[in-house]
Amino acid sequence: MAGGVVVTGTADVGRVEAPVTVKAYLICAFAAFGGIFFGYDTGWMGGVLAMPYFISLYTGIPYDYNTASPIGATKEQFVLPSSMQSLFTSILSCGTFFGALLGGDIADFVGRRPTIISGCFVFAAGCIMQISSTNQEVLFVFGRLIAGCGVGFISAVVILYMSEIAPKKVRGAMVSGYQFCITIGILLANCVVYATQNRADSGSYRIPIGVQFLWAIILGVGLFLLPESPRYYVKKGRIEDAAKALAYVRGQPLESDYVKDELAEIVANNEYELQHIPQTSYVGSWTACFKGSLSHGNSSIRRTILGAGLQCMQQCTGINFVFYFGPPFFKQLGTISNPFLISLITTLVNVLSTPISFYTIEKFGRRALLLTGATGMIVSQFIVGAVGVTQGREEVHNNAAVQAMIAFICINIAFFATTWGPTAWVVVGEVFPLPIRSRGVGISTASNWFWNTIIAVITPYLVGADEADLGPKVFFLWGSLCCLSLTFAYFLVPELKGLSLEQADMCMQEVSPRHSAGWKPSHTFAAEMHHVEDNKGLVNDTVEEKV
Repeated sequence: MAGGVVVTGTADVGRVEAPVTVKAYLICAFAAFGGIFFGYDTGWMGGVLAMPYFISLYTGIPYDYNTASPIGATKEQFVLPSSMQSLFTSILSCGTFFGALLGGDIADFVGRRPTIISGCFVFAAGCIMQISSTNQEVLFVFGRLIAGCGVGFISAVVILYMSEIAPKKVRGAMVSGYQFCITIGILLANCVVYATQNRADSGSYRIPIGVQFLWAIILGVGLFLLPESPRYYVKKGRIEDAAKALAYVRGQPLESDYVKDELAEIVANNEYELQHIPQTSYVGSWTACFKGSLSHGNSSIRRTILGAGLQCMQQCTGINFVFYFGPPFFKQLGTISNPFLISLITTLVNVLSTPISFYTIEKFGRRALLLTGATGMIVSQFIVGAVGVTQGREEVHNNAAVQAMIAFICINIAFFATTWGPTAWVVVGEVFPLPIRSRGVGISTASNWFWNTIIAVITPYLVGADEADLGPKVFFLWGSLCCLSLTFAYFLVPELKGLSLEQADMCMQEVSPRHSAGWKPSHTFAAEMHHVEDNKGLVNDTVEEKV
C-alpha cells in the first residue's frame, strides 16, 4: 500500500511499460528544449570575447572599423587579458555549479516542473544584469553568475524530468535530444555573434545576450502545459496523481493495465530502495548519496561516483575548449583569416553529428558509444597536436597542415557529438534510484559544471600568448585526459539500453559493468515486493549483489 492506495502490478517483465506513443515523443522533445540554454550560453561568450567593440570597452584601446585594426596597438595586443577572459567565461559555470546542486534539491520539494520554470526566471534576471552593464566589470560578472544559477537549475532538472517520463525503448534517443538542443544553442549563438561581430556599438554584445530571453519565455510558458513527473508523485506518496500523470505521458486511459503495471513497478521499486536508503532528515537525504560500499555496484556511493565521474570525464575531453575559446585560439594561430567562420564551421559539425546518436545509442548501447568515442578523440587530438607543433606552425606557412588541423578538430567534434556528448547525460539520468535520484542527478550535473569552470579558468592561461602559450600543444593534454575517460567508461559504466529505470536499478545490483550488456531482467519489483494479485512470479526478497 502506498499513499493510501493499493497498487497491484505484474510479474511479467515485458509488461512494465506501455507502448511508445507520439505524445511521449512530443513531451520529451519539448523538455529537451532546455538544452538551448546550456548551448547558447556556451556559444556566445567565446565570440563576444573576440569582438572589437567588447575588447575596446574593457581595455580602453580604440578601434578603427574602416581599416579593421586597433589604434595605437598591434593586433596581438588588442585582446582581453587572459585573467579577464578566464573570469568572464568561468563565472557562468561557477553559477551553474551551485544552481545544479540547488535545483536538484528544490526538485524534490516542489517538483521537477516548477523548478525548471523558476530556473527560467532566475536566468532572465541574470540576462538583464548583463545587458545593463556597459563597462562595469562587476555588474557583468554578477549577471553571468546569476544567469548561471538559472542554467544550473534547468540543466540538472531537465535531464531528471526527461529520464523519468521517457519510454525505456527510446529513452536514450530522447535524452540525446537534450544534447542536440545544446548543439543547436551553440550554433544559434555563433550565428548571432557572426552577424553582430563588426557592429561599432553596444548592440554587438547586447543582441546576443538579449536573444536568450526568447528561450526563457518558450520553455517557461510551455512547461505550464506539461504534466509533473509521475515518479515525483510516487516519491511524495501521491499515487493517484502519479497514475493520472503516467496515463497522460503514456497516452493511455487511466484504467489501462499498462498504467497500473508500470505504476506498480515504480511504487515497488521505491519501496525496495527505501529499505536500503532510509529517508531520515534533510542532511540525511544528502549523505544518503554517499553511503554504501565501494565494492557493491549498486551502492549509493558507487552510483554517485559514476554520475559525477562521468560528467567530469566528459569535460576532460576538452570539447568546450573549442566552443569557449575557439575564435581567440584560431586567431592566435595567425594562419586563419576568419576565426569566426572556422568557429561557425566547427559548431555546424557538432550540430549535424549529434542526431546520429539518436539511432546508435539504442542500436549499439551506451558503453559501446563511450568506448568508441573516447578512442576516436584520442587519435584525433594527438594528430592535431602533432601537426600543430610541426608543419602547422605560423612561421612554416603550410596552409595544407593548418587545414588538416581544422579537419581533425572537426573529426574530434564529430566523435564527441555522436558519443560522449549525449551518452553522458543519458547514463546520469538512468543510474540513480528514486530516493536519491534528484540529488544524484544534481550532484552529477554540478560535477559537469565544476570541471567546466576549472577548464574555463585555466585554458586562457594555457593558450594565452601572455601566459603559457601552449597553442596547438594543448591538444596533447586533451588527448591524454581522453585516455582517462576511456578507462573510466570501460570499468565503471554499465549497459542500460532498453531497460526501464527500475530494471536499470536491478541490473546494477546483479552484474558488473563489464558484463552488463548481456543482462536480462528475470523478475519485476512488483513481484519481489508482493504487489501482484497472485503468487506467480514471486521471488525472494533478497537478491544477490555483484560488483
